Amino acid sequence: MSTPEALTRSLAHQLRDERSDLLTSAKVHLRRVAPFLRNDEHEELARRAISQVTRAGALENWLADPSVKEVMVNADGSVFIEDDTGMRQVGMLPIEETRLIIERILLPLSRQVDRLHPVVNARLDDGSRVCVIVPPASPLGPCLAIRRFVVNDVSPNLFGDDTTVTQLRGLIDQRVNVVVSGRASAGKTTLVNAMCRLIPSHERMVTVEDTLELDTGLCNVVRLESQPPSIEGSGGVTLQHLVRAALRLRPDRLVVGEVRGAEVFDMLEAMTTGHDGSLTTCHANSARDAIDRLAALVVRHHHGWSIDDARHLVSTGVGAVVHLERSPSGERRVAEIHRVYSS
Repeated sequence: MSTPEALTRSLAHQLRDERSDLLTSAKVHLRRVAPFLRNDEHEELARRAISQVTRAGALENWLADPSVKEVMVNADGSVFIEDDTGMRQVGMLPIEETRLIIERILLPLSRQVDRLHPVVNARLDDGSRVCVIVPPASPLGPCLAIRRFVVNDVSPNLFGDDTTVTQLRGLIDQRVNVVVSGRASAGKTTLVNAMCRLIPSHERMVTVEDTLELDTGLCNVVRLESQPPSIEGSGGVTLQHLVRAALRLRPDRLVVGEVRGAEVFDMLEAMTTGHDGSLTTCHANSARDAIDRLAALVVRHHHGWSIDDARHLVSTGVGAVVHLERSPSGERRVAEIHRVYSS
């Protein structure tokens, strides 16, 4: 008699070209090849086989868990998840299965990954973000990470005490241009979402992101998303293009998901020319480091600017930096609210 693993592989192979109800087809096939199994065993094997042919394959079990925030597959096939308890390994995948999952994820998105284009960042239908890296950029094998998009009715109270919340509300009410800084997974986007919920409902907002993540809760919102160029190198839309376009859409507030390139200059120009109350995020180790990083981006992407001139532009445009830190237990808190004054 075939083992459950062999039955699962055989059934998955049978289902790869199936276009009807996969669960029904799987059960019919199992009743034919394994008639002595119980109904609950048929159900379990059917669902395991379906997970191997659907989009995220064996990862679907963890992506279906609402407590899971991110699913990661390393080059050696080790699978890690991050949830409210932290990060831990939950299984192993054969390299070939990782490749199949990557192929199934990218195919409906019309995206391609290969040796000439070994890195792909994309957004799934549910808003989750996927990053895929294959050889030669990942020389030991393919790897991917899926960060689930979860919309919660977030509140600034999650990030600090009443004094902190009062300060955050004051920044919004006073239309201060705010940079939210922190390391990776510090909660920057979540805090921006929470602060956006403090904005009066009659205001118009335009958001600009590499991947749509912000869900501000406002009614009058235009959401813009950058697009990579095609494999032929045409058709791309950069954040810089979108920031410039956003200013023509009459925003009361401009929100740039994350600043890390040439768009920094256009965003700072907007902040200094009447678009008060704008928000953005920046990877940094402290509030002062965020100021330095923004100035360095100006110098890097706009030749002819000295670092002193760039710092002056930043201090003129940015009114405050809210710096987040994440504790070893996973708690995200406002560590510092640094007011910036023009020099």
